Amino acid sequence: MHRFGLIGKNISYSFSKTYFAEKFKNEDIKNCSYDNFDLSDISQFPKAIKETEGLRGLNVTIPYKEAIIPYLDKIKKHAKKIGAVNTIKISKKGKLIGYNTDYYGFKKSLEPYLKPYHKKALILGTGGAAKGIAYALELLDIELIFVSRSPKKVNEINYTDLTKKVMKKYSIIVNCTPKGTFPNISQCPNIPYDHLTSEHILYDLIYNPEETEFLKRGREHGAVTCNGLRMLHLQAERSWDIWN
Repeated sequence: MHRFGLIGKNISYSFSKTYFAEKFKNEDIKNCSYDNFDLSDISQFPKAIKETEGLRGLNVTIPYKEAIIPYLDKIKKHAKKIGAVNTIKISKKGKLIGYNTDYYGFKKSLEPYLKPYHKKALILGTGGAAKGIAYALELLDIELIFVSRSPKKVNEINYTDLTKKVMKKYSIIVNCTPKGTFPNISQCPNIPYDHLTSEHILYDLIYNPEETEFLKRGREHGAVTCNGLRMLHLQAERSWDIWN
């Protein structure tokens, strides 16, 4: 039995397990299983690996995309540049190799919406997922700044800095925070939604609910909206290619 799975914390809601179960069934892929490894602390990771026979590959989700790195034997170029890993391949010799497919899924899913005037982006949040998004935007030659409640770096600003002028200039807004995820569906990032126009793209990495409060408010102001589901499909398939 070839085993695959997802490393994360409080991940019973996760998309991956259902996605791969359906993939194995629909494509008649035999002798494969995909399970959640719900770890309360990343220090439990080596034990989980050791106790799982036939493990071939893993996905990594919040909050371990950065914390997992010290446990890996090798990190591929893109993941190293990003500083976050969301896919691990386990070699025949048992070596753990880290990849990042987040940037790939995001880039491919965003491209169809881009117009010539989409030159600048705001990334809400500064965690592991935000790093992959920033990398994809850089590949697309889109200028970006991070928005954080406690900005620490030069390219980070506070939510209170989001003036009408800033909102007009930055016409792509990507939510990389967990704000608005089920069950807290009434929550949303604290941005001035009134300054949104039909020239804005609002992209939410969240996919449950399908339309978050963030996207709903964007849509009500005429913005183009996109949730994280297409990105997840793309990066899941990319993971599968890496493992096989």
